[in-house]
Amino acid sequence: MRESVRVDAETPILEAERVSLRFGGVRALTDVSFAVRRGEIFSIIGPNGAGKTSMVNCVSGRYRPTEGRILFEGRDITRMPTRRRAALGIGRTFQNLALFGHMTVLDNIMVGRHHLLRSGFLRGMVYWLGGAQREEIAHRREVEEIIDFLEIQHVRKAVAGQLPYGLRKRVELARAVALRPKLILLDEPMAGMNLEEKEDMARYILDLNEEWGMTVLMIEHDMGVVMDISQRVMVLDFGRKIAEGPPEAVLADEHVKRAYLGEADEAVSEPEEAVA
Repeated sequence: MRESVRVDAETPILEAERVSLRFGGVRALTDVSFAVRRGEIFSIIGPNGAGKTSMVNCVSGRYRPTEGRILFEGRDITRMPTRRRAALGIGRTFQNLALFGHMTVLDNIMVGRHHLLRSGFLRGMVYWLGGAQREEIAHRREVEEIIDFLEIQHVRKAVAGQLPYGLRKRVELARAVALRPKLILLDEPMAGMNLEEKEDMARYILDLNEEWGMTVLMIEHDMGVVMDISQRVMVLDFGRKIAEGPPEAVLADEHVKRAYLGEADEAVSEPEEAVA
């Protein structure tokens, strides 16, 4: 029986309902609920080890919640594999760069479109006779548009692993955008960047949201960026939600102030790939 999916203008694109996540006896998330509205930039903030990346990993399918559920466009995706979530329209970048360092920038971005390729192995065998060639040309046009948008034309044939850090972050964003996601998950897109690079990245994120129609769920430590580009913010501390709302109201909250001024180093420790 086909699953019923409720999708309308009033339905949040993403909902997390009482999500908890444990690693053995360690609680990374406890009873976290929130909703991301279609078309907004929604940021998750909090001290180191607060569970931010763990939450994004639950959304992307990297982790499966111990309790609770996650809905995307009204569909329960809690147990859905990562590749199926990508096919539905969820793309992401990583806190630690996950590029193929030995491949060119162009090839890295092409990898981001593999979920959209319809041509299978047998059609690939007759590449020059069938539709696979035409399909690849169309995908390359899309990739070139993304390369132009992110202003990385000058490195399109460069080996990704040899690029400066700021450019590699831009290439990682390009690969996520190549999927043409409805919802893009950005895990600390500004980390390690200088002021000029941060300003450029903020502009790209705003354009993806406003001109390309992508809803953005972002983890970010730079409060200036969060205040400037987010419509709403959620704060996590020790794996629990302590505040949610417009940036100005959230950052004025006394609980939030205590979380940022407290002993962040004592926060719950997560596996290395989950620490935000």
